[in-house]
Amino acid sequence: MPTVLTDLPLKTDPPRKVWTRAEYDKLSAAMLNDERLELVNGELISKMGKKRPHVNAMVLLHAWLQDVFGFRFVQPEAPIDVAPEDNPTSEPEPDIIVTRQDLSYFKRFNPGPADVLLVVEISHTTLGFDLTSKARLYARAAIADYWVLDVSGRRLIVHRDPRDGKYASVTSYKEGETVAPLAAPDAELRVETVLAP
Repeated sequence: MPTVLTDLPLKTDPPRKVWTRAEYDKLSAAMLNDERLELVNGELISKMGKKRPHVNAMVLLHAWLQDVFGFRFVQPEAPIDVAPEDNPTSEPEPDIIVTRQDLSYFKRFNPGPADVLLVVEISHTTLGFDLTSKARLYARAAIADYWVLDVSGRRLIVHRDPRDGKYASVTSYKEGETVAPLAAPDAELRVETVLAP
């Protein structure tokens, strides 16, 4: 007679290798087969190929941010440093960052949390990851303004007020609504302008 299994093991996942930035930097392109990766919480995350809606949204939002902040302050897919406790195992590459200094300032090092005015992730297939793992990483770094453009949901999710490793304010703006970056409060973005039909 079958019996109900009640003594499940506590840990069900196999052990994983936790990568450090130093180890990641040593990996050669040949070893990675030229795959685009980013290091988040010790895991190598594939920067999957981008679908057309993602590309269109990125181009539109990037152009709008350049109009607001200037060409040399808006960087696409640039690695950043995060909180000191996360830096050894994380080097995220947001879709877009806006920095306090122009790009010539960052010749030999990544922008750190104090250098970053806005972080943007454009989500077409990575929404859950961007709203959880990435949000916690950026909140621990005290990045004051973190936007997730949800392409499929046709909304912009704005994270602000980082406290104790999470954002105290998370607000969703849909088409027809406007939002301004904290660093440019007079520059209002209409959400539908960065979502191609």
